[in-house]
Amino acid sequence: MAVKRIVANIQTDAPTQVASFYTALFGLDLAMDLGWIATVQAGTDQPIQLSAASEGGSGTPVPAISIEVDNLDETHAQAVSLGIKIEYGPVNEPWGVRRFYVRDPAGTLINVLTHMRD
Repeated sequence: MAVKRIVANIQTDAPTQVASFYTALFGLDLAMDLGWIATVQAGTDQPIQLSAASEGGSGTPVPAISIEVDNLDETHAQAVSLGIKIEYGPVNEPWGVRRFYVRDPAGTLINVLTHMRD
């Protein structure tokens, strides 16, 4: 298993407005805006991203951290073997990711995901 990306998420009722703040102040690019989530990043090949969201998608709470992995099933199996409670999923989401939620020992909600390929 290799971590490919870690994304910070900010809970807000105004994702587009928050994303606009980061694009204006820091010169980040808008990578995605689905209304309920807007993501900014530094260029197209940089794994630096910040998302602002009013929900976590599919009616879930907003996770504090999103960690993209190259093998979700392996990561899920590892979480289960360690006795970590799965809060949500694994599930294939309509926007092209497969994911599940866990919490770290401090209670931080973490979205673990992989992008589905065609």
